Amino acid sequence: MTNPSLPITEKPTAGGFSLHPGFYVLNWMFFSNMTILFNKWLIDTAGFKYPVLLTCWHLVFATLATQILAKTTTLVDGRKRVKMTGRVYLRAVVPIGVLYSGSLVCSNLVYLYLNVAFIQMLKAAAPVAVLFISWVWGVANPTLENVVNVIGIAFGVFLASAGEIDFSWIGFAFQFGGIVFEAMRLVMIQLLLSGDDMKMDPLVSLYYYAPVCAVMNIIVGLFTEFRTFQIAHLWDTGVFVLILNAGVAFMLNVASVFLIGKTSSLVLTLAGILKAILLVVASVIIWQTTITLLQFLGYSIALFGLVYYSIGWSQIKTLGAGAAAWSAKVYSNGFGEATGNTRIRRAVTIALVVLITFMLLIGFSRHSSEPGEGERPTQSPDSEGWGFSWMSYLGWSQ
Repeated sequence: MTNPSLPITEKPTAGGFSLHPGFYVLNWMFFSNMTILFNKWLIDTAGFKYPVLLTCWHLVFATLATQILAKTTTLVDGRKRVKMTGRVYLRAVVPIGVLYSGSLVCSNLVYLYLNVAFIQMLKAAAPVAVLFISWVWGVANPTLENVVNVIGIAFGVFLASAGEIDFSWIGFAFQFGGIVFEAMRLVMIQLLLSGDDMKMDPLVSLYYYAPVCAVMNIIVGLFTEFRTFQIAHLWDTGVFVLILNAGVAFMLNVASVFLIGKTSSLVLTLAGILKAILLVVASVIIWQTTITLLQFLGYSIALFGLVYYSIGWSQIKTLGAGAAAWSAKVYSNGFGEATGNTRIRRAVTIALVVLITFMLLIGFSRHSSEPGEGERPTQSPDSEGWGFSWMSYLGWSQ
């Protein structure tokens, strides 16, 4: 599933042992990117072409997991500060949960039609949808600066779409629908759950939303994928793989809680943008996705507009000046004392080595497989790339 972190959040109480904030950023980026890549592989390469059922399974798993955590840990204790009544649940949680379900389903369906890199480029338009719906519902007042910024982001996304080689209108429609659902969900949260006694972190929100979304997806599945589902596809994919996939998606929510509690909103914003860029790079490495010059230009414009929209020009100048000063210090000290704690340097070095080794394993395990006659025909542009073929050597795919 996609990242469900809310704009209205509450930092967990700090105390006890704490790691460097960079660890929480890397942890969140790892599980966020792994969730997207794992879902893509499962739907498009492993052959489990049931996005609605996969989303439903994620939410059933999340429902069970949050209930267990609520009874055995303090991670979901934030729910005790939420004044949840039956009326609030029906008027706020249920409609928001329905929109959340639509966002998740569309976000998984799009993997059947578009490559990961292009999906990330389209997601850059999310602030445009949020801002537009906020204006329509009277939550925000439009300014000339905001309008110009939104036009710039939209223009960048348009260029990226125009440069896409394997463009699919169906996939574009699903991604657009997912963005709109998510934007409406965020605006409704701001309207209905904006009080201090209704603030939720990602795990608490999942505690309340997951059951609603699971029921909603079951209803949708009854009219769509349940009719064509074959138990053989489940066994071919592997029960353990589906459990692992749901576990990775759930760990994203846990990572989000720690990230929110240990970093600032600025770090969250920059980490999200860096995560999107890394996903584009991963798509090129794993599936050999072709990025045209027009796409690169359009995505660069959209990303700059996104950064400007998120942190403002003064913050951009401050960060630029800080980065320049840090670079000068590193150069003058010969990369000696400027990089900080030795253990942190070692951890970062080890993480980079592991990441590079992981990518090399994917590359060396490249193989081609032709679909047999009568097999599920729907294939996205990524399905013929390298994929996660190394999983097949572990018996995780058919």
